[in-house]
Amino acid sequence: MLAIATHGERILGLTAQPVQLFDEPLAALAEKMLETMKLAQGVGIAAPQVGQGIRLFIMASHPNDRYPDAPLMAPQVVINPQILKRSGKMLAGEEGCLSLPGERVQILRHESIEVRYQDLSGEWQQEWLQGFIARIFQHEYDHLEGLTLRERLEIQNQGAGS
Repeated sequence: MLAIATHGERILGLTAQPVQLFDEPLAALAEKMLETMKLAQGVGIAAPQVGQGIRLFIMASHPNDRYPDAPLMAPQVVINPQILKRSGKMLAGEEGCLSLPGERVQILRHESIEVRYQDLSGEWQQEWLQGFIARIFQHEYDHLEGLTLRERLEIQNQGAGS
């Protein structure tokens, strides 16, 4: 299991760098991240959370103690992600974060998003995500931009005040 960085650690506030090499060490990192995420009962984990400043995250929604109503999906490795389009409709939902143990906050996220990313072989994928899966993608994408739930909540609250 990899150590999970907690809020306040420098790596969580940095913008992650694009992945250039699609090789065995990258696949091994993704496998260790998946194992770490499962042991921590998460539904997603980003490379910065395990001390790696690269644009890589894993989504693996499944019902668990933290998210009992989560839909079941096969683990998905997402590399160099882009959000191409966002729905106008925003939905509030409770989120937690492996880097903020025990914290749960209401976060507004786009209900659906069109995304583009590379898989472990470097091939580009493009799809529309909705609901909880779109929420996971946006949460993990925030990590690659140096944002945790605390920063997202601050941005959200500033927007509400304007």
